[in-house]
Amino acid sequence: MIDLSQYYGLIQFSGEDAGTFLQNQLTCDVREVSEHQASYGGYCTPKGRVLVNFLLFRYKHRYILQLPKNLCESLQKRLSLYKLRAKVIIENVSQEYTCIGLAGSHLSQTLGRLFTSLPTLNQPLRFVDLNDHAFLCLASNRIQLISPSTNAIATWEHLHQQIQIADIAYWNHLTIQAGIPVVLMETQEKFLPQMINLDAIGALSFKKGCYPGQEIVARTQYLGKLKRRMYLCHITTSDIVNPSDSLYCADSADQSCGSIVNATTSQSHDGYDVLAVIQQSSVEAGEIHWGSLLGPVIQIKTLPYLLP
Repeated sequence: MIDLSQYYGLIQFSGEDAGTFLQNQLTCDVREVSEHQASYGGYCTPKGRVLVNFLLFRYKHRYILQLPKNLCESLQKRLSLYKLRAKVIIENVSQEYTCIGLAGSHLSQTLGRLFTSLPTLNQPLRFVDLNDHAFLCLASNRIQLISPSTNAIATWEHLHQQIQIADIAYWNHLTIQAGIPVVLMETQEKFLPQMINLDAIGALSFKKGCYPGQEIVARTQYLGKLKRRMYLCHITTSDIVNPSDSLYCADSADQSCGSIVNATTSQSHDGYDVLAVIQQSSVEAGEIHWGSLLGPVIQIKTLPYLLP
């Protein structure tokens, strides 16, 4: 188990216009988010570039966005500018709730022993509210618990009876292996939603109305102009790989053909597992190198989902 509250924050939207307000701002279809179903989503600039991506769920009849903690303040301020006369209250509630990441095989069975009223969590993005605790299923081996911070110590001790403590690197590794990007401060405004596969993970809807950047995102989709996609990769190196690092290929000479989205040390300790946005023609052309044309060759692996 991992204390995610150190790394991720929560922005809450309440009021009778909250759903409509978010529907007009986010890339996902907010109408599909319910008390039992969460969604991935994104928020773009007017130029269609992703400022943040997030998890969106409903808890206690309110919408909550979960995103990197150091991006919460700027997003809250930006969205507040668009409130106008909408009856919506936007609050940073990161201190009010504790989020704990739970990972491992047979996770549902373990949680079933600790929380006897918990139904089986085997459906991706299913949300279950048990009053004192809520559970969000990300995958069969990855579940998130959300509870009021007043219960944090008791909840942590209860979980620790059967679940070991891990660090954030393990959680990041599972997130990368699942092909789920996390836009960080270093990578804001670098990618269109489709470049980081938001359309493949249900975070981008083409059946909803307008939102910032929607025209450019739709044009890219329907005119077939998308040249870059996100890939799951491995880099064998003893050097440190960072988000936004550039990638190179012989067919693009000294011009970058891509960049790192997220990176974490591999479980085999022989380098880094990464998500990287790469020009598709470069992937087809041959070897992709990290850092420079003389840098380590990256190994492209299979994503756990199909690309549109």
